[in-house]
Amino acid sequence: MAMTTVATRLAEVRASIARACAAADRDPAEVTLVGASKTQPPAALAEACAAGLLDFGENRAQELATKADSPALRGLAVRWHFIGTLQRNKVREVLPSIVVLHSLDSLRLADAIEHECAGTGRRIACYVEVNVGGEASKAGIAPEELAPLLRALQSRTCVEVVGLMTVAPPADDPEQVRPVFRALRELAHANGLRGLSMGMTEDYPAAIAEGATVVRVGRALFGPRNG
Repeated sequence: MAMTTVATRLAEVRASIARACAAADRDPAEVTLVGASKTQPPAALAEACAAGLLDFGENRAQELATKADSPALRGLAVRWHFIGTLQRNKVREVLPSIVVLHSLDSLRLADAIEHECAGTGRRIACYVEVNVGGEASKAGIAPEELAPLLRALQSRTCVEVVGLMTVAPPADDPEQVRPVFRALRELAHANGLRGLSMGMTEDYPAAIAEGATVVRVGRALFGPRNG
């Protein structure tokens, strides 16, 4: 993939984010763009870095570890986000690389993070994943489980909850999923949280209209997944 292709796509996505923010009377600086880079080769990420994108989100522990150690990305100021379901036995593999976890979904996962970070003084920024749409195929806690989990997490020293995350159900019209994004925003507000990781290639303008502070965009930046 040529650098100009990545640069052009990045410019288009940033322009789309700016339009969505203008329509919602928001500052585009309030929205962090994370490149969802699952299956993309390190060279494609390096091209995106050259075009000004430094935040990337990975779904798989082994793929993240491989890319983080890639010669193509070594020395670049990449900020890694883990956006997939994280198994407790993969915490040790993932934590050294990431700056943000977007899929905290249980106290047991939080305790695995606490165990790995004990004594380091490190705090991991985390979004709690909420299955707002109630889809059986999606990860995340039910909305009614959020408040008890947040209360339990207050005693943890290495886990810093910065907001909520959700994945909206697929829809032909992104406007159809705005209620999902709105519900996450209302949940966050009710629990004193500002961060909202929501919106992907198909629906990020609608997510921004409902207050997204992080959008996770893959195909619009990199094209189809490689496998």
